[in-house]
Amino acid sequence: MFSQKVAQQSLRRLAVQQPFAMQSMMRASPVAIALGKNIQTRQVTSSPNTEDPNQILVKQRLARPIAPHLSIYKPQIGWIGSSLHRVTGFALSGTLYLWATAYLVSPAFGWHLESASMAASFGALPLAAKVILKSTLALPFTYHCMNGLRHLMWDLGRGLSNPVIIKTGWTVVGLSIASAVGLALI
Repeated sequence: MFSQKVAQQSLRRLAVQQPFAMQSMMRASPVAIALGKNIQTRQVTSSPNTEDPNQILVKQRLARPIAPHLSIYKPQIGWIGSSLHRVTGFALSGTLYLWATAYLVSPAFGWHLESASMAASFGALPLAAKVILKSTLALPFTYHCMNGLRHLMWDLGRGLSNPVIIKTGWTVVGLSIASAVGLALI
């Protein structure tokens, strides 16, 4: 009962607002309405354009504006720290895989990468070179470890406000440098 009233009211509104639409519905048979044959259609227009559609798409893509990405943002410790975390993780794992592969194939190529020869060659370096080399190797490791703890804290839902992110970011940088220098002086 209610649905019939709603249908009658909507047909009355349609008749008042668009009388020609009602006439086209009245001319159509119930079978045509049920099969969707009374739908208004538009004639297809074709253009004499014989250009390749893929070339049209390429031209449209070239005309699109380019997103500025990171170049419009002021560098912040949050996203710089996260980016460096990924870079150091990639560098550490890549270095480990390269070193392990070289260590495994060294006997086949006659390379001397065993511990005794590595310790002897490192021991022959001057003190400044030792500290620089050890710092260079320790800094990505310490940064990745310290920032990993920061990311674990974020995963727990703690420290996600801007002031805390800034404080922990600079704390990670300071602790990483201090611990890298400490490891280099050992």
